[in-house]
Amino acid sequence: MVFSLFRQEFCMSSYPSSYYAASANRKTARPALAESLEADVCVIGAGFTGLSSALHLAERGYSVVVLEASRIGFGASGRNGGQIVHSYSRDMDFIENHYGTETANAMGSMAFEGGRIIRRIVQQYDIQCDLKDGGIFAACNKKQFRDLVDHKKLWQKHGNDQLELLDENQLQDYIGTSRYTGGLLDKSGGHIHPLNLTLGEADAIESLGGKVFEDSPVTFVEQGENPVVKTASGQVRCQYVMIATNAYVEGIGNVFPELTNKSMPCGTQVITTEPLSEAQQKQLLPQDYCVEDSNYLLDYYRLSGDGRLIYGGGVTYGAREPEKIESLIRPKMLKTFPQLKDVKIDYAWTGNFLLTLMRLPQFGRVGNNIFYAQGYSGHGVTSTHLAGELVASAIQGHAERFDVFAGLPQYPFPGGRMLRVPYTAIGAFYYDLRDKLGI
Repeated sequence: MVFSLFRQEFCMSSYPSSYYAASANRKTARPALAESLEADVCVIGAGFTGLSSALHLAERGYSVVVLEASRIGFGASGRNGGQIVHSYSRDMDFIENHYGTETANAMGSMAFEGGRIIRRIVQQYDIQCDLKDGGIFAACNKKQFRDLVDHKKLWQKHGNDQLELLDENQLQDYIGTSRYTGGLLDKSGGHIHPLNLTLGEADAIESLGGKVFEDSPVTFVEQGENPVVKTASGQVRCQYVMIATNAYVEGIGNVFPELTNKSMPCGTQVITTEPLSEAQQKQLLPQDYCVEDSNYLLDYYRLSGDGRLIYGGGVTYGAREPEKIESLIRPKMLKTFPQLKDVKIDYAWTGNFLLTLMRLPQFGRVGNNIFYAQGYSGHGVTSTHLAGELVASAIQGHAERFDVFAGLPQYPFPGGRMLRVPYTAIGAFYYDLRDKLGI
């Protein structure tokens, strides 16, 4: 059933309704591939991973073709919370405990690079995506605040010197709610309009001679020294292939089944209010920073470029579509901001991300010349942009940093595809209960 839902959504040629789609800088679709092309690299998927990879490669002088099954930024890249949050879904202390100090230090040295890449791309290619600086991690109880104290020390150890702890009273200057016991301000964090960032990156690729095609699902990849990537109406002969389908990897499961059994698609829900008055905006988020709380099943929110509150949270395992998104998320919003009880919700949508068992990204190769990167487990905005740099460097012959990630074990979920959803939901219930009890 999960697979059929995926295939249905995956093959749509228009964006699902969302605030981002409604406010996209480009409304018209690019053409589908309808010819036989040759390129150095063929990238499958036009989300952040694929676009970052293609852009970094084009900047190095490689000829690239990007094939997107639906629309640019169709998946999580164009539907997420839009927050520039550093590091990975597991932090460096977890990585060190499980994989050793050397691996933790290597990954720590890259943990804040994705945000810098985003800012460089936005500035260099003049991408209009409402980029704003500053993000806050908010503690819902005293234990979470103690964890933020440790979090600050850990990130400072790995080079982030733009952090400031905020006690309960100080936090009131940044968030208009009494819900939290304190927070951690990351001045190097920030937020963006994610779909407009993807569209701008596609434009940047084309400005460097790359080609980007939409409505071009891959039907087969003929592997070998010069792979041939085939669609229904065209093909690309290349030297390298980059698989960047992430949560929609099920869509090419018949082509690369080895990539589908080590991860699980999940959904998260987002709502967006009507435009708020300046007074309301200043009351909610006076500094216009984005916020995420410290719960396992976290809430996240920010103001859009036109003054709406974008509020998200919750997870549905297996990427099923909730029937009433607003009824799931609006109570969360009102718990944080009860003053919004009479505000209208203009948009509600869900977006799929890819969860791995260890909640760390999965990088690797199929043979010698087919690369993949997937499974950011909810921390994809920055990690995907880092992935593109690492893939481009690896193809160029400098794979040391790519291989730090590729060397991490990639475990299947216990119970296989049949039981991964209930097992993961049970685990999430356990951690959610711990958050509510403050333990």
